[in-house]
Amino acid sequence: MSLWKIDPVHSEVKFKVRHLVVSNVTGRFDKFDATVEAEKEDFSDAKIQFTAEVDSVNTKNDQRDGHLKSPDFFDAANHPRITFLSKSVTRKSDNDYEIVGDLTIRGITREVKLAATYNGTVKGFGGTEVVGFEVAGKISRFDFGLHWNALTEAGGVVVSEEVKLEIEAEFNRAEGAKKAA
Repeated sequence: MSLWKIDPVHSEVKFKVRHLVVSNVTGRFDKFDATVEAEKEDFSDAKIQFTAEVDSVNTKNDQRDGHLKSPDFFDAANHPRITFLSKSVTRKSDNDYEIVGDLTIRGITREVKLAATYNGTVKGFGGTEVVGFEVAGKISRFDFGLHWNALTEAGGVVVSEEVKLEIEAEFNRAEGAKKAA
């Protein structure tokens, strides 16, 4: 079994939502952790665990970030973490995978499907094995109790229901988790 730990310096966890129907607002979580366990070199049997700290949400606007942490959205005081636990990883083609797992936001767990691209495995600095993935998906924020919204003067919504997820993840093989001979 190989254990891989996310390298937060070389990874990003982002989301995008439509704002006022005409543009996107991008946010990210600055504090997160993830591990991947796999026996197969192609990661088709991977078990993935992910956690993001809600207080680390960053949209480049302190007022908006405070609102996102409030009970109107993530309710960080009562639900400090977002978690994901994979149920299955299916290889669709050479580098494309479908990941199915349980996403928990605000204490509500829903099954989600994510698309992942495996970018390969290389030897990094110091000989450590490094693997990279790009992960994308869409969720309804309403499914997780994030119902706050307002209407514009023209009757449009301020924040869309759909949230796009974009993750760039680089993992390092954990020490002592070398491949069995």
